Amino acid sequence: MPEYLAPGVYVEEVSFRAKSIEGVSTTTTGLIGPARYGPLDIEPEIITSLVEFERVYGGKERLIWNGAPTDNYLWHGARAFFEEGGKRLYVSRIFRTSDSGTGYAEPAVSETPPVTVRARFPGRAGDARVTFTFRLGQNVLADTPDGPALRSTIDRDLVYIGGSIDAFHLALWDEAARTWRFNNTDDDIETATLELADLDPTTTAVRTLTVTVTVEPTGRDMPIFVAADLALDPKHRRGGAPDSVFAYFAAQPASLSRSRTIPIVISTAAPDGLAILQDFINAYVIASPVGSPPDLGIEGNLLDDDSPPARRSLVVNLRGGGDGLRPFASHYAGEVDGTTDRKTGLKQFEDIEDISIVAAPGSTAIYDSQTQGILSQLIIHAERMRYRIAVLDSVKDQTISEVREMRALFDSSHAALYYPWVRVIDPLSQEEINVPPSGHVAGIYARNDIERAVYKAPANEVVNLAIGFEKLLNKAQQEVLNPEGINCFRFFEGRGMRLWGARTISSDPEWKYVNLRRYFAYLERSIDKGTQWAVFEPNGPQLWANVRRTLEDFLLNEWQNGALLGDKPDRSFFVKCDRSTMTQNDLDNGRLVCLIGVAPLRPAEFVIFRIGQWTADRKI
Repeated sequence: MPEYLAPGVYVEEVSFRAKSIEGVSTTTTGLIGPARYGPLDIEPEIITSLVEFERVYGGKERLIWNGAPTDNYLWHGARAFFEEGGKRLYVSRIFRTSDSGTGYAEPAVSETPPVTVRARFPGRAGDARVTFTFRLGQNVLADTPDGPALRSTIDRDLVYIGGSIDAFHLALWDEAARTWRFNNTDDDIETATLELADLDPTTTAVRTLTVTVTVEPTGRDMPIFVAADLALDPKHRRGGAPDSVFAYFAAQPASLSRSRTIPIVISTAAPDGLAILQDFINAYVIASPVGSPPDLGIEGNLLDDDSPPARRSLVVNLRGGGDGLRPFASHYAGEVDGTTDRKTGLKQFEDIEDISIVAAPGSTAIYDSQTQGILSQLIIHAERMRYRIAVLDSVKDQTISEVREMRALFDSSHAALYYPWVRVIDPLSQEEINVPPSGHVAGIYARNDIERAVYKAPANEVVNLAIGFEKLLNKAQQEVLNPEGINCFRFFEGRGMRLWGARTISSDPEWKYVNLRRYFAYLERSIDKGTQWAVFEPNGPQLWANVRRTLEDFLLNEWQNGALLGDKPDRSFFVKCDRSTMTQNDLDNGRLVCLIGVAPLRPAEFVIFRIGQWTADRKI
């Protein structure tokens, strides 16, 4: 309450309107599965196109498990999602290490070098050609009336002093003496062997050494990565932040964005840039295996004479990346690292509130106990998060009796099962392949919500990418599957490939439709977010009235948009928030209880026209 302590005119702002509730998004999707590359335990970043997906998680090339190629179903799922109309996607990559190695691409050197280079993430897409281009810049030594001076030099720059000295030194700023010192043995300024005043600008040139790192993946679907003009000294700082090659390519970079997109890790135990420069020479030039093949050896040399040229390069080839093995249900469930709090699998999606749809494309390519466990984990996750629905794939090459047996194992209003797999043209081989339907279904959900509304059943929708289905179902076959909550894809002459079902796998008839489950999730989450302002407000009639008005305005708007059944608002919904919904015990314990009832629309799943004969003189 404002205070009025001195005479005067006081102008105050007041609100005469009820708080508004904004409808939440229902189209954001989370896909989980193995990919060719990308982070495993870093918080996923939103992806808005297939190009962004490929930049982080690799392209369409197949995965190799135990020497056998398998289709990259996660990529196909992401492609289908965006092609069918999806806009926003989160991805959780999972990886199961094989017995033959960790899956990380590494250089082919006989011993562990003091400067190590390896792929940041496991996967065959980590195989790459890493080029280190060492460049000497322009002369930064200037002759001024006050004596020699350095221009554009930063503390701990590695410089080449040419002329009578011809050697690399570490440039160190002496704050006490307000001058530069140079050391060619270590980074201790007290043992510096050369001072700026010792240099003659007329006969000496000082040039800064920087390194540009270029990562060229051997795979055709990964982008080239370039980081230019980095310092060699690990303690080098620009603008208060480390900017050396080791800080940029650190195992834990300064930002999550770098952690997701920088493809390699470079580390060293050397104390300073001088030692590091020598380590590069020893590890990747002198110690490279004699007679090694060109694709495994180290190419080029850095220092082979007393006066180095302006630019020299050496190449480190990373090889041996692997795609691991088929993940288990435990990999999909994920875990939390007790030390770093980093999460994997579905655990990553628990921190992202925007996700409304979850799916695991390719998890049902093989049917066994692990497959059942993966589907169970998706259902458990969707139920735990309350406002999500799990899109379940049928198993590849499954018969009608087999899909019915699988359906009988599950019962949830937060999941929907789709059958059969969708046939598309593989952009990699240009041949027909069958892919899991979940990516297509998630995209159709998003397209349906954008073009129509979440309360409209996501069915009778064209499957854009489909050229056919794994099995062509007829009406009699769907009459067996539909009552059991198995949503089918059908081909209709003259109407194309369509999704022809919108049921959940729930045995509760109240929640048997997908659109009903998703619409209530939309209502509940919108009300949840839109009424947070009421927490800790005085719990009395004024607050109750404000809450009622807020909810009634929101539901009235839903009725006007056609989302609720009834020709009048009072027949479509009601809101109660008063003494009839709360006891004195509720008030004493700080509870505000509001009762809301809505009359949702159900889909016209069976359209029936009754036709009979009548005579011309008969009255209707």
